Amino acid sequence: MELEIRYANHPDDVKHYTTEQLRQHFLIDTVFSPDEVRLTYSHVDRIIAGGIMPVHESLSLEAGKEMGVEYFFERREAGIINVGGKGSIVLDGERFELANRDGLYIGQGVREIRLESVSADEPAKFYFNSAPAHRSYPNVKIEIAQANPVSLGEAETSNKRVIYQYVHPAVCESCQLVMGLTVLEPGSIWNTMPCHTHERRMEVYFYFDLDDEASVFHFMGKPDETRHLLVANEQAVISPSWSIHSGAGTSSYTFIWGMVGENQTFDDMDHIKPRDLR
Repeated sequence: MELEIRYANHPDDVKHYTTEQLRQHFLIDTVFSPDEVRLTYSHVDRIIAGGIMPVHESLSLEAGKEMGVEYFFERREAGIINVGGKGSIVLDGERFELANRDGLYIGQGVREIRLESVSADEPAKFYFNSAPAHRSYPNVKIEIAQANPVSLGEAETSNKRVIYQYVHPAVCESCQLVMGLTVLEPGSIWNTMPCHTHERRMEVYFYFDLDDEASVFHFMGKPDETRHLLVANEQAVISPSWSIHSGAGTSSYTFIWGMVGENQTFDDMDHIKPRDLR
């Protein structure tokens, strides 16, 4: 298991970063590698984000010195959404079958986890978010049909989309993690516009379903001093609570969002009018 450490960044420092430095601190450029667990531990609310891609092997999660516990879920919870082929996840002997876009909430206290693909020709790709937890809630499989759909945006402003809330109080209990998947309607390119911040929560965006030649312009930074990252297929961006997070694609795409912080109120956000951005 590879666990990369990222430290928190002050906005006064970030405004001086070069493109290379922005990518180094905020972009997770490789999420999936065959038969590997690739995770990034961010000191921004101590979220862990990344990908688990079993192909020929069964994979598990380990707790290293970075976490200071005996086993991975001793003091953590997690959400997983499968963006690949069919796979299975075994939690303390209980097996959950996950097809494409199926999700799974994992509660604090799970000791043994094993992740497998049904076929090496079409391996599962388990996108993973984990947050510190203070109590145990039941493990729950969440199919996309069971997620809570919220329709937002308009075709006229190129931001018509459906937000599927997976790990969310309307669907299942969790300590602080909130996680879901957003699908843009054909012809829409903006995933969040008007954009916003939420000082009470940080967020990680994972972009996928992009063509090989396509990119997403992911906008970040304080509202009065924005920055951007060019993001390719199956890459993720760490967004601190002080930063906007919004993106526009050169073609169609889908993204998974995960939030960790002070509350689980989805609409607790501070909207910024486009003309007020700088």
